[in-house]
Amino acid sequence: MVATSFLEADQIDPFMIRAQVSLCLHGSHQFAILQRRSSSWSSGIAMSIKQPLWKPPSRDVEDPVLKVYNSLTKSKTEFIPRNGRIVKWYNCGPTVYDASHMGHARNYVTQDILRRIMSDYFGYDVQFVMNVTDIDDKAIRQIILRARQKHLFETFRNQVTSLSPELVNRVHTAWKAHVSTKVSKGLPVEMKPREGEEDSDWLRILEFVEDKDKKSDCLKRNEKFDMYLTAARQTFSALSVAREKLSLSLSDRDYALRFLDESRDVLAASLDEELKHTVSDPSIFRALAAYWEDQFFKDMDRLRVRRPDTLTRVTEYVPEIVDFVKQIIHNGYGYEHDGSVYFDTSAFDSTSHHVYAKLEPWSKGNRELLAEGEGWPSGYVEAEYSMTFVILGALSSGSGKRSAADFALWKASKAGEPSWPSPWGPGRPGWHIECSVMASAIFGDNMDIHSGGVDLAFPHHDNEMAQSEAYHECESWVNYFIHTGHLHIEGLKMSKSLKNFITIDEILRRFSPRQLRLAFLLQLWNTKIDFSESLMTGEVKTIETNLNNFFTTIKAIVLANDGQSDGRHHYENPERELMSELYQSKHAFRAALCDSFNTPEALKVLRDLVSRTNVYINSRGKELNVGLVEQSARWIGEMLRMFGLGEGERHELGWGTEQSDNSSGINRDEVLMPYLRVLSSFRDGVRRVAIAKGNDALKEILKLCDQLRDDDLVPLGVALDDQEDGKALVKLVSPADLIRARDEKRRKLEAQAVKKAAAKQEQEMKRLAKLEKGRIPPEQLFRPPNVPESEYSQWNEQGLPTAYGSGEKLSKNQEKKLVKQWNDQKKLHDEFLAWQEQL
Repeated sequence: MVATSFLEADQIDPFMIRAQVSLCLHGSHQFAILQRRSSSWSSGIAMSIKQPLWKPPSRDVEDPVLKVYNSLTKSKTEFIPRNGRIVKWYNCGPTVYDASHMGHARNYVTQDILRRIMSDYFGYDVQFVMNVTDIDDKAIRQIILRARQKHLFETFRNQVTSLSPELVNRVHTAWKAHVSTKVSKGLPVEMKPREGEEDSDWLRILEFVEDKDKKSDCLKRNEKFDMYLTAARQTFSALSVAREKLSLSLSDRDYALRFLDESRDVLAASLDEELKHTVSDPSIFRALAAYWEDQFFKDMDRLRVRRPDTLTRVTEYVPEIVDFVKQIIHNGYGYEHDGSVYFDTSAFDSTSHHVYAKLEPWSKGNRELLAEGEGWPSGYVEAEYSMTFVILGALSSGSGKRSAADFALWKASKAGEPSWPSPWGPGRPGWHIECSVMASAIFGDNMDIHSGGVDLAFPHHDNEMAQSEAYHECESWVNYFIHTGHLHIEGLKMSKSLKNFITIDEILRRFSPRQLRLAFLLQLWNTKIDFSESLMTGEVKTIETNLNNFFTTIKAIVLANDGQSDGRHHYENPERELMSELYQSKHAFRAALCDSFNTPEALKVLRDLVSRTNVYINSRGKELNVGLVEQSARWIGEMLRMFGLGEGERHELGWGTEQSDNSSGINRDEVLMPYLRVLSSFRDGVRRVAIAKGNDALKEILKLCDQLRDDDLVPLGVALDDQEDGKALVKLVSPADLIRARDEKRRKLEAQAVKKAAAKQEQEMKRLAKLEKGRIPPEQLFRPPNVPESEYSQWNEQGLPTAYGSGEKLSKNQEKKLVKQWNDQKKLHDEFLAWQEQL
């Protein structure tokens, strides 16, 4: 019984006691029976003791739900992917025929931000597909024309063996045609070159455009006037040099090639006009597109835009496009006319399960947009009735269309255009069909997201959906359509004619990829963005500087912390408040992104947390909780990196500093020696002052300390912040930023000095000018040569006129005026004489 002495009476198992006694008296068989009875007794006791009732918690704050502004509803709708966490996303890619510009940056950086939010923040498995348009109807004037001219010029150039009179005459003929047809577009009627008189009229044109106002008027008549004029100038100069070479019997092939290269633009257009019907090989056109495609992705890499998971090209899907068009015809939504195939919008719209123009039903009758969709130049449709009548003819009966709203699925190729075989004859894809076919090939009859610029909504995206739903016989091909807003430069639409057309290469010479991305993040993705100098040098620069300073300070604090406990927990009310603010910020940040990717508000949340953390740091001093501020900084850095603003390693605290892409392994000597040289030089200076034992030794040492801080350590990226306790806070900062800040401070001081000196000089010049006016004695003021010979004929003893040159006496009023001038001059002359005596 000793073994059970510590148990409560109702917990003593009588069967177990009997079993132990029975084991001693009757053996193991009787013990086993009693042991089983003991087990049943224990189970009964357990069944009678139950856990208390558990109630699920109630939510104090609801978790925000992701809603996206959907162009199909013109409202924010909850995002519901069809297949769990998998998101099928198709993005309209570039038409590659020229250098990428700020419009591309706006669209693709913005799409990259949204993609990163979806995958890196919300955790969706995004399959991102993008196309490259390397041939389409809308690009006929870009890709086809440029590629054809390039091919014809290079073929002609390769056949040239020497500089000859025939070659010079060939280029001269092309130049005359260029001046008559291109340059003349911007000239007023009276200045247009006369046929056969182009050479003599050219000098007259050059003199005319020297007047800036007249040249401005030419640009208003034709926005490409400056480009045409430049090409004509260059070719005319090349012709003069070539003729001089021929006169000196210099005809080497090198001279000929140099002559052709300088005349390239003018000659290429002439060759195209003459020989374009001979070019139809698709590979010729693909070569130009391939070059610009490569340049586009290089620009995107520089902008930190992620490459698509799947890249499609129109020229690689032509067989699939033909089959797609055949199926649309089979389903009753397409018809053929003279080798072209058109989509029958009326047949499609008349069915019970199809609707045409879901995005912009109000644009169905917009003839200008319809014309653009069929490859007409933007702005070609004028308000005048006569022009509208012409366009309507081109959009309907003149092209074989049944309705003006019908659009081309397949176009019969003209001379000089690339062509592929089809059941309807040689031709090429229409503009809208490409994305339908390529997206369907990857995603099938439905996708979660389709994105692109807002200018593509109608007719391009509406036509895409119509022909895809006609092919698949489905009601909804796209679940969410998201369109990025327009880009304006300094309040105006970007245009070459407005001189505000900026390429990505040009803008990256002035601003960093991070700064551009910040500018886009500061404005809503689906609204018009105004890109301006004040935005970049004001708000963007301020945000970047504040964040850099914040992370630099946190790194310095973390670096100075040895991690050893000082015996205090450092978690008082200020720490509780900051921790609470951190988690409130995380919730607010999520709510902002759930509100249709509201990046301006999300950035504001991060900036507010930076401010609160800075206030905490400044108020806590030695009581600072290093782990808490590091936690806050790390989350802010992670969110900035999620937006694509990060540089360097992801585990690095903060958002990193901009670095070159070719940084590789670490060379110990290269890293350490610059710092060791500075340290050694500083030591030498201190020793020299100490050994000299001069009266100003202390001042000299402090001067060396300032030199170390302001000059020697700055190029190494080391900032020393002097503290009140006499210890400097060491910060590692981008050398470029430190140098820029130091040089900017010096420039301001120099500018102030220059301004002061200029003001002083201006004041002195005014004084000298005033004195110089007094050089003339008042007695000579009204006598020649200070006045015309015939002005006056008689003077008094003071030199004041008494009669005009005609002999007529002066009036009393005129005498008073001259007396006043005489007195003023006498005062100036007296001051002049006094100044002369001082010299």
